[in-house]
Amino acid sequence: MAVLLQNKKVYFNYDILETFEAGMELFGFEVKSLRKREGSLEGSHITIRGNEAFLLGATIPPYQPKNTPADYDPARNRRLLLTKKEISKLRGLESQKGLTIVPISVYNKNHKLKLEIGVARGKKKYDKRQTIKERESKRYIDREIKVSRSRTPRS
Repeated sequence: MAVLLQNKKVYFNYDILETFEAGMELFGFEVKSLRKREGSLEGSHITIRGNEAFLLGATIPPYQPKNTPADYDPARNRRLLLTKKEISKLRGLESQKGLTIVPISVYNKNHKLKLEIGVARGKKKYDKRQTIKERESKRYIDREIKVSRSRTPRS
């Protein structure tokens, strides 16, 4: 399972409560572009319309720009392939106050492209500060351990 695209800010901006795996309805040149690790999930989200789920705001540039149709939109809405049971569960979770559905990553699974999506609750500013503080303290501890190991004589 090779991760092709990742939404790096999602774990900083949200608390992920539950994850799902979804297929995507893509054009052939979009698949090739994703396999080259081109594209972005930054600022994108998932919405449920009727009995279908859609990925909004994700940008996938064409594989070969000169060979793509003239009316191609890299930021078009893409339909997600989920079961009816998953869609109804997501609809119920999305309707709860404060929850949103965000894409986490695009990865390869048995020669098919899959999208990992998560039901998330947005973090407050003080939660983000706490995350930064924990990350910096972990870096400091790891740095000190590395320095102390290099100073000790080995026998």
